[in-house]
Order: sequence, then C-alpha cells, then structure tokens
Amino acid sequence: MKVNKKLEKEEFLSKEWFVSNAKTIFYAIVIALIIRTFLFQPFFIPSSSMEPTLLVGDRIFVSKYTYGFSMHSFPFSIPILSKRVFFHEPQRGDVVVFKTPDEKKIDYIKRLVGTPGDSVQMVNGKLLINDQEIKNKKMRIDEKILKNGRKIELNVFQESFENGNTYETYSYYNDGPADNTERHIVPEGYYYMLGDNRDNSKDSRFIGPIPRDHLVGKAQIIFFSTENGSTIFEFWKWPFGIQYKRLLKFIN
Repeated sequence: MKVNKKLEKEEFLSKEWFVSNAKTIFYAIVIALIIRTFLFQPFFIPSSSMEPTLLVGDRIFVSKYTYGFSMHSFPFSIPILSKRVFFHEPQRGDVVVFKTPDEKKIDYIKRLVGTPGDSVQMVNGKLLINDQEIKNKKMRIDEKILKNGRKIELNVFQESFENGNTYETYSYYNDGPADNTERHIVPEGYYYMLGDNRDNSKDSRFIGPIPRDHLVGKAQIIFFSTENGSTIFEFWKWPFGIQYKRLLKFIN
C-alpha cells in the first residue's frame, strides 16, 4: 500500500508540474504577443537600402504604438481592425516600417519624406519637397566592398528637414536611374518613402506612395548588430562579427 500511495503522489506531482509549466509558457506567449503587437517588435535588416543609417545585420526595435494600430500591427496581418485606430501623424524624416499594397506579407523599411498633399521629386539626385530643394551637404566619400569583392566609392550627403530631422544618404552615381523623377503629388492618406541608399532602394519612386493603414511602426533603436548579417545563433562569430559601436544606437 505504501508503494501505491507513493506512486499516486508522484503521479499527482507530475500532473501538477505539467499544468504549472504549461500555464507559465502560455502566459509568456500571451505577454510576448501583447508586447509585439502593441509596444515593440524586433526586426532584422537584410538589405542595404537604408545605408548608411541601417546596415545589413542590424537588429532594431520598432515602436508599434507611435502611429496607432491597424491590421498590420498584428502577426500575419490578421484583419482584426478594418481601419487604423489611435492614429498619430508621422513626421517627415521618420524611419518607418510598412507593408506595400502589393506585398502585404513583406515588411519594408524606408524614410518618410512626403506627407499628404506634398509634391515630391528627385532632380539630379537632389530631393525636392513642394518644389523646394531639401538642405543637402556633402560630408565625405565612403568606400564599400561588394559581395563580389569589387570596391566602389559612395558620396555621403547630409539632408536636413525644417522640423530638425537630419540624416545621411548614399549616392553611387551622378546620374543614376532614380536620380530624376516626375513630380509626384502625395494623395490624402498616403506617404512617400525613400531609402537612404538612393541608388539601391525599392521605394515610392517605383512602388508608389504607401497607404496610412499599411504603416507598421517607427524604427527607434538598434539593439544588436552583426557584420554582414551573421545570425544570433552563430555565437562563434560574435567576437569578430558584433558591431559594438552600433549597439543601443538610436535611429535618426
């Protein structure tokens, strides 16, 4: 009888342990989903379209509450909301994560340069907003090594908006295919996005303006960064791959 009671006790403890841990895991998942949906979501930068502001291998936190919430705030863009709620107007110069109308499953990250009613145009590589050239100052020349080993030189410019947002851009060519565009009027409820790497970015010059409801959030901080995008699980590369100067760096 003693043995049977012992087995019954062990069986009871085993079930209790399982239920307790299952609850802990469930609550952890719920809390993580709430944080991811309504507060902050991590993103990985896989391309060079936002260089020099964001580099391949940067991991960033994006605030989901800054512009309010829409269906694209939820995982897999679940259509819980039919329109954006608690909306706050984005500012010119914000670095924004969004989804395009044609590729709702893919997250893009660009800089917002045009707000509703603005005219936006590129002329000889210079950005014009409402027919006024944005303050543009050449800062330096950077050298970049491409994946094929070829070295190229990039002109680095500093652009400044009247609201105080200042950032740097790259230019590969003096007369690239996107350096001269038509004059676009941003429709109501839409925003015009450009990559900081002006000659290597799929942005509103090619995909058009982005609807308000497709905004996901504002890029705020680089919390981790590895050279050329080595994964967080490749810990043996960390001593050589971690970009220490980029850790906990706020995004302008």
